[in-house]
Amino acid sequence: MYSDPFIDVDEWRDTPMRHRYVHGGFKNTELLFSFYFPPKEHYQGRFFQPLQAVSGNENMAPMAMYQASGVGFALASGGYLVESNQGSRNMFGGSAEANAAVAQYSRELAAKMYGKHRPYGYVYGGSGGAFKTLGCIENIAGVWDGGIPFVHGTPVSIPHFFTVQAHALRILGPKFAQIVDALDPGGSGDMYAGLNEEERKALLEVTRFGFPPRSWFNSQKIAFGYTGVFTTLVDRIVDGDPTYFEDFWTKPGYLGFNPPESLKKARIQHLTKIAALVMPDEARKMGLPLIMPAAQTKSGVNFPAALKIAGLPQGNLQGASIIVKSGGAQGHILYIAGVIRDLVMIGFGAGHFEAVAALGAGDEIQIDNSIYLATQTYHRHQIPAAEYYVWNQYKGADGKPLYPQRPLLPGQEVQSGGATQSGRFHGKVIVMQALWDEAAYPWGADWYRTRVKAVLGPHFEDRYRLWYVDNTMHTTQNAGPNDPRPVVTTRVISYQGVLQQALRDLAAWVEKGVAPPESTTYKVVDGQVTVPSIAGERKGVQPVVSVEANGCVRADVKVGQAVKFNAVADAPPKSGVIVKAEWDFEGTGEYPVVSEIKPHSRVAVTATYAFSKPGTYFPALRVTSNRQGDAASPYAQMQNLARVRVVVT
Repeated sequence: MYSDPFIDVDEWRDTPMRHRYVHGGFKNTELLFSFYFPPKEHYQGRFFQPLQAVSGNENMAPMAMYQASGVGFALASGGYLVESNQGSRNMFGGSAEANAAVAQYSRELAAKMYGKHRPYGYVYGGSGGAFKTLGCIENIAGVWDGGIPFVHGTPVSIPHFFTVQAHALRILGPKFAQIVDALDPGGSGDMYAGLNEEERKALLEVTRFGFPPRSWFNSQKIAFGYTGVFTTLVDRIVDGDPTYFEDFWTKPGYLGFNPPESLKKARIQHLTKIAALVMPDEARKMGLPLIMPAAQTKSGVNFPAALKIAGLPQGNLQGASIIVKSGGAQGHILYIAGVIRDLVMIGFGAGHFEAVAALGAGDEIQIDNSIYLATQTYHRHQIPAAEYYVWNQYKGADGKPLYPQRPLLPGQEVQSGGATQSGRFHGKVIVMQALWDEAAYPWGADWYRTRVKAVLGPHFEDRYRLWYVDNTMHTTQNAGPNDPRPVVTTRVISYQGVLQQALRDLAAWVEKGVAPPESTTYKVVDGQVTVPSIAGERKGVQPVVSVEANGCVRADVKVGQAVKFNAVADAPPKSGVIVKAEWDFEGTGEYPVVSEIKPHSRVAVTATYAFSKPGTYFPALRVTSNRQGDAASPYAQMQNLARVRVVVT
């Protein structure tokens, strides 16, 4: 299928550093690619191939949001970058075979440019891209020498991680502030305090399912972002188990049969019309957030990012179906990812993708959240194999299910990219998993590690590593100019530096036999992954830091009274040294105070600060380690942070 490549762009470029850019594709297919080759004097015989979570764009790597592990990193790491649209012109589709064809063709060009040789190849991707990475290294031999699937889920993650999350968001919405306050430094530590029975059960359920509770500080963005993702997945339930939705509202054993008052109040069924379409470019100019399909795909389908609705109903519309009753898209279903004023951000599944272009002003629609409300407890009725231990909460003492069971959805054991997650892969693998991951719950990496260990046996340590990264979420979080303090970047850090170091360590492991640092030490208790507080015991590569204010995690002081901060940062064995320590006392995200340190595996720092206004502050110390002790390099800077509470009166 991929036997006839062509090149339509071949030129030298100077940004981010000098390189040869080659763009092309394969005739009579949808597969397109972009290659970025360094000059011969900087080439060390390898390539890096990132796989994005969605297909459809072979030019993602130069974008700002992907630069940390994109073109500049590959060139600076002695390799060239390989990217493709994964064999599809839109976000749906693509294959491991397409990714393999691009990788192999890049080797032909590299041999012509640098001389005859076989470049080592490393494939990597996060989230949906992690599934695709696993699909590549599980199913195809001889193309890649190693892979890094990061922030990955399990074969049963989708749609269940989103359904249990949606249920918690609906029930706990008004209570997240107090939940987060209890978990913050200096809080009570009891996140269940002050919750009624329904709220307490919802929080316990989602926590046992693996959602990291500290990530609820970002509940509003989680609600919008992952409702947007879920809108592309709802059809999987609608098509795979269509009778579920009637059963949910009419049969015993389902929440909708005898619904609690909160569920009755949440249900919305409303007829109205589309007043106007808002296209993606217009939405960007208006400053509207875009969900994944509108923001990332180059499909050729001219679809709107949002709809202006004539007369929106009251209530929470997030996740509600938009059933098109007239016009060119009649009979198709869209979903509401979020609402801003009279505009609804829309998402859709593969079966309705092209029909969205036929929407028009004046089309009659029905807004109905019955499907979304029903999906919110779907995971209770889909208990998979016993190895997926977070489902144990839905079994009685006799091991039998507490709720009526549905057959597993078709294709449940095979994810995007053909990943079966069998534990059988070619080459070597380093997995990086985020401990605050709100979309691919941390226990998923433990589940896959167990499968790998069963397959590899005594060779397990020779081919596999798992590094957990603390205080980081599914994607890199950025603070907006008008965000309230403390901003998100004083709560969480980026895992990009760890990912970059993992890629370099993978190359050294494959090419020179240099074993990377040990896997992280951890435990899984009731769905929650916990790690030791001491770097030498935790292992992995991320530094560990602790902070005190006036000797405690909480200090109560007066305006103008100096607070003394003491901190210790440690780098795990063989991971590098601490090269930077930055303070942010006011929660701005700017980290304006930098402590002078001498790079070392263990660093102690102090600081003094007085607050000029009353309020509750969460001063943060962000530390950075580097394998080579280089604080100036833009790459492989591994971060962590710690916070304390200061109450100023």
